Amino acid sequence: MLTYKLYKNTKDITELEINETVKFLHQHLDEFGDEAEDIKKCVDYALTLDHGKGGFILHAFHEGKLVGVLIMNNTGMSGFIPENILVYIAVDAQYRGQGFGAAIIKEAFKHTKGNVKLHVEYENPAKRLYERLGFTSKYAEMRFENKK
Repeated sequence: MLTYKLYKNTKDITELEINETVKFLHQHLDEFGDEAEDIKKCVDYALTLDHGKGGFILHAFHEGKLVGVLIMNNTGMSGFIPENILVYIAVDAQYRGQGFGAAIIKEAFKHTKGNVKLHVEYENPAKRLYERLGFTSKYAEMRFENKK
């Protein structure tokens, strides 16, 4: 059984909890993760009260131990782009395969208004979980990296 703690802005969370969030995601996203400073930017975006931004951070605990973290960001858009993007979801490797990832995402949906999108690499084993939860592949993402 999981318990949750939801953080919606900087008033809800301490600097220690922010650092714990970044450290946890950096460690448990494995090869599919980002640099800690980029994760911190996502945290800051989720916790801002600026118009058209925001989101939330969700911590999941099992028997008092932090076992999962999810960050959902608002896109500030709707219709042509979903209102929310699930940026990060990670479960401690010791607790994977027990349904915690699905439970965390379902809990996040309870706190989300509008549609949700996410990006996942084709070889990421979590892709199957997302499909089981109802995510579909609508587009292939393409990127141009401007070197200017």
